[in-house]
Amino acid sequence: MNLNSIPAFDDNYIWVLTNNENRCLIVDPGEAAPVLQAIAEHNWVPEAILLTHHHHDHVGGVKELVQRFPQIVVYGPAETQDKGTTRVVEEGDIALVLGHEFSVFATPGHTLGHICYFSHPYLFCGDTLFSGGCGRLFEGTALQMYQSLKKISALPDDTLICCAHEYTLANMKFALSILPHDPSINDYYRKVNELRVKNQMTLPVILKNERRNNIFLRTQDIDLINEINKETMLQQPEARFAWLRSKKDTF
Repeated sequence: MNLNSIPAFDDNYIWVLTNNENRCLIVDPGEAAPVLQAIAEHNWVPEAILLTHHHHDHVGGVKELVQRFPQIVVYGPAETQDKGTTRVVEEGDIALVLGHEFSVFATPGHTLGHICYFSHPYLFCGDTLFSGGCGRLFEGTALQMYQSLKKISALPDDTLICCAHEYTLANMKFALSILPHDPSINDYYRKVNELRVKNQMTLPVILKNERRNNIFLRTQDIDLINEINKETMLQQPEARFAWLRSKKDTF
């Protein structure tokens, strides 16, 4: 399969997977126009849409796409039933698209019903994990998000993190504010900055690298623990995660 990205709004990415027959699946189409343009340019034939959660910038284009392609199947969590989903999926389900199995697992935190889809090496994780960061806790708890990130971090090293927003530079600026002398974080920040100066995208990223560079995946890292201990003593990794997320909210 071939992975494609379509920019949308200010910083969204709509991911599209295509096979050798030009059939495609579309992930979180927040708006229809750029997707329809790409379909026309590449002669893609849409087979399915995967939705991760109910926010408008992830589902806003579904209605128009379904009108244009009535045969398309729309997979999504229960919270997207009123957004155009035709096949509700949940933890443990399989979405069979383009001849590939996409495992569904629940990742509450950003929203209560948020889900991710994984078909090696592709992970479509919506607003759960970003490069260098994670989603805001609009509906769920810090503990839920921490547990969701643990699920993602347990996937294979070469997993491609296909998240929905270009937030990497801002996330790495925050990471530097917490661990200013960390070699991996400094190196990645420089690379990301160079890409963004050229208006190039920083995604997708490999999970193995993300475990080094994303402080939200490093809550058991001794350097991070030592930094947090300068301000507050937190014994549990989920408490350290909550502290980090709170700091990021006001950064």
